[in-house]
Amino acid sequence: MQTIGERLEEARKRKGISIREASEATKIRSEYLHKFESNSLDINLPEIYIRGFLRNYAVFLKLNGDKLIADYKAMSPAEGKSSRRGESREVYGRVDLASPSRQNPAEPAPSTDDSGSTTTAAPAPTKPRSSTFPASAGTSETPVDVGLLIKGGVILLAIILLILVVFGIRALTSGPDKPATEVKSSAQQTLLLTATGPVEVQVREDTADGPIIWRGQMEASDSHSLPKHGKLYLTATAIENLQIEINGKRAPNPHSGKLTVQIP
Repeated sequence: MQTIGERLEEARKRKGISIREASEATKIRSEYLHKFESNSLDINLPEIYIRGFLRNYAVFLKLNGDKLIADYKAMSPAEGKSSRRGESREVYGRVDLASPSRQNPAEPAPSTDDSGSTTTAAPAPTKPRSSTFPASAGTSETPVDVGLLIKGGVILLAIILLILVVFGIRALTSGPDKPATEVKSSAQQTLLLTATGPVEVQVREDTADGPIIWRGQMEASDSHSLPKHGKLYLTATAIENLQIEINGKRAPNPHSGKLTVQIP
């Protein structure tokens, strides 16, 4: 019975291509392909990457990828370890650019009663805030300075009138061919991808199955910049090894494994 490496090598030679050509076509490093064909499967990579590369290489060579992975699992000593929890899983999510600290922790979570209807739990009582203005005139200890309030209102009204006068003068003195207001076009956005470990990335435009605008295999410290004109859909084989920045702002990335995210 042929080994895994012998089957891969025979299928590659049957296609009439070299290791280098296979590496360029599959985006898998040639040194990994050499080790696969020589049955040196103890590569210093997470188990999920080894299985993913083996499956992709088998499919490229027109072999049965499931059968090859099953044979690999039978001979792999790492089968059954707790690290299998990091195996690839297809998840569709959305990158939330808002900072987690801005979320309202006091917002009550919805609950479902026995009849199936959804209700919202009442919020927990909070400590009343102190205020300089009394709740009622009868319990006030500090009188409100009405004169100070009137002065503040007059100053605010004067500022508003001054602003209106300035804008009115500008509108009257502007040329007839110039619009009263100009709408600035939004600056072009930039998407920066930085790898902290090995990861294969694919970026599509407009929809999840739209045209591919970039695809590549990234290693630790590799980075790639893309212009962003609209919605992008990013698929990564190990999203935990990828940092995503839009116009210099890093997006939170609590995910792991193979993931497709929408970049709004």
